[in-house]
Amino acid sequence: MINWLYSLPLKIRTRINNQIRASQVRVIDSTGNNLGVLPIKDALEKARAEQLDLIEISPNALPPIARIMDYGKYQYEQKKKQKEQHAKARTVEVKNIQIKIGTGEHDLALKAKRANEFLKEGHRVKIELFLSGRAKYLEQPFLKERLDRVLHLIAEEYSIAEPAKRVPKGLAMILEKKRK
Repeated sequence: MINWLYSLPLKIRTRINNQIRASQVRVIDSTGNNLGVLPIKDALEKARAEQLDLIEISPNALPPIARIMDYGKYQYEQKKKQKEQHAKARTVEVKNIQIKIGTGEHDLALKAKRANEFLKEGHRVKIELFLSGRAKYLEQPFLKERLDRVLHLIAEEYSIAEPAKRVPKGLAMILEKKRK
């Protein structure tokens, strides 16, 4: 019979009570006071006396840190922390703008306006200079000057996340909103 606890992913698995393998642990009691380093047997007795669980909070510390508290309450707090972190996390998309060597000034202005909108929304902008045929073999300074034409038209403050580099389709650079 397979123990269900060991079938869980490593992130979720938390050792409690008799599952703790260390011979000594630094114990924090239910009120948050540090009781110091105790042998595992003494720590388990203190937890049983309070009718709570001994939970290994930090297994990689020397000695491991264990807390005396209700395991259900611990799981609830962990889920709550995960939800808060998930809510704070922002997804930043990379938006593409593609130009060619012969793209006219008006079209470049429209693409720069679109890049401004993306940057205001907080997205990263990848500007690709699409090269076809003989254009792939033109000199780097000329190609970078073509990319700079668009950069001069972008009104939003930005920083260059990745400078211009060769990609299979031509030349590309990534911009992001300047941090304050």
